[in-house]
Order: sequence, then structure tokens, then C-alpha cells
Amino acid sequence: MIDISNKYNTLRFARAKALVELSLDTMEKIRTGNLPKQDPLAVARVAAIQAAKKTWEIVPYCHPIPLDWVNVEFDITGNTICIIAEVKAVYKTGVEMEAMTAASVAAITLYDMLKPVDADIVIREIRLEEKKGGKSDYTDTYDRSLTAAVIVVSDSVSAGEKEDRAGKAVIAELKKYNLHIEGYDIVPDEKELIEAAIKKYADEKKVDMILTCGGTGLGPRDVTVDVTAKLIEREVPGISETIRKYGTERTPYAMLSRAIAGVRGRSLIVNLPGSTRGATESIQAIMPGVLHIFHMMAGRGHNKNTGEKE
Repeated sequence: MIDISNKYNTLRFARAKALVELSLDTMEKIRTGNLPKQDPLAVARVAAIQAAKKTWEIVPYCHPIPLDWVNVEFDITGNTICIIAEVKAVYKTGVEMEAMTAASVAAITLYDMLKPVDADIVIREIRLEEKKGGKSDYTDTYDRSLTAAVIVVSDSVSAGEKEDRAGKAVIAELKKYNLHIEGYDIVPDEKELIEAAIKKYADEKKVDMILTCGGTGLGPRDVTVDVTAKLIEREVPGISETIRKYGTERTPYAMLSRAIAGVRGRSLIVNLPGSTRGATESIQAIMPGVLHIFHMMAGRGHNKNTGEKE
């Protein structure tokens, strides 16, 4: 199976279709109910819903998904029954296989129900019509390259006693989203130096996104959050809440983070933990959706891909 443990839940939707061709005589029997196995459409609908819920048991590499909704409709035109299966779930991975399995099993069930009266049934096609959900749905486009800076806050790393891994991991994650890395600084846990580094990138270089790594806990030298709180002009609590929620689902220690996020001028400042795993997971939790903030700050509202206000 594919590892989806680093993904977050989004609303997933998929629609699949299957076509079943019958003789016109068989279609008339369906309409009048003159069939040895009774109502084939009702049975096919129930079979499709059941199949959608059991897809992970049938298709080896599918994940078990807690489905929130399955709907199956039949559109009859001439001698063709069009099966339309729709599935919804709030989960980490898509539901297209569930929709396609539902449509497939509905078609096969119709075949089984109708084969006593029609030897020439043909299942013409089974295909995915539409799917939604996942990170790709929340990836914006911009008319310029977004910039980022990473500030590693650590006494031991700045003194050369330890190698920085967290900051480099964050940079690697940011590059996946085509952010241009404007700067990478390492400073000790000193308020004045942390403040100077943030101001350099926010006020002088006007970098879009400034990420600090380290100093978010409750240790006597953890002061990054205090400096950030002093510098930001507008807090964006949902960002840090999302990071803590995502982290706490993986380790209870994430609840102890004091990290905050907010805006200074045109720059978004986000505190990340100092551990490599924690910093990486934090980026995974908020990307790419957090980048939508730059459309909002430009006055474009939620209209992602144009320069027009909503």
C-alpha cells in the first residue's frame, strides 16, 4: 500500500459511470416488472452501495475508507442503462476506486439479474467521470514567484555543536511547491538576534513567507514565540492550530508547542518546531493551502487564479 500517513483529510468526491446495453424486449420487462428475479435496479443499487464500502477488500492496494455517502442512479435511454455512482468521504485519499467499483458491481449485478431473459447483454464501459479533493484542489497559481526564508533558532547549531537538519528539511519541502528560497539563517536562542533576522526578511527583503525552526516549547531558552508575538501585526491562529492538530495526531508532545503564526507587512511568519520530524510534519500540515493567504492579502479574496476581487 501507499503510505498516506503524512496526508491530511479533505472532502473527497468521485463520480463513475457504467453502461449496460440490453434488448428492447428486456427493457420492457424491466419497466413492467415481468422478470424471474424481480426488481433488478433495486438490487443493483444495494449491491453497488455495498461494493463501494468493501472496495478495500476487493482491490488489494486500496485503503479502507470511512465513506460518508454513496449514491447510485440509473438513466435509461433506449436499450441502454447508464449507471451513475457517486461517493463522498472526508479522508486522506481519494474515492475514485470506490465509485468505479460501485458502478462495476451494479453493472455485473444487472447482468446476473437479467441473463435469464437476455443472452446478449453487453457492459460497454466503466469510467471515472469526475473526482475532487486532496492537496491539488488547493494549489493556487500566482503571477510571480513566491519567496521564503528559513531561520533556524538553536544555541547548539549556531555554535557548530550540531548539524542543522530541520531547516534543511523545511527548505526541501518548500521547494516542492516552487517557493524561491531567499535566505537561510542560523541564530542562537537570543531575542535580539531572532528579532533582527525576522525584521531583515520581513522589513528589508519583504520575503513572502518566513519560517522559524526551534524555540517553540517551554524550555528556559525557548523565546522564538515571544519575539514573533511582538513583531506580528495580525495573528493567523488557524495556521498554528492546524500544525498542532496534525502533530498531536502523530505524537502527544505536539500539544506542548506555543508556536504562533501571523503577518507583518506583506510577510507571513510561521513558527515551526526545532525537530526535523516536527518541522517537516508542520509544513506537510499547512501546504499548499496556507499559500492562499497571499491572494487574500492582495485583495483577491478566495478567487485564486485571477487578479479580480470576488
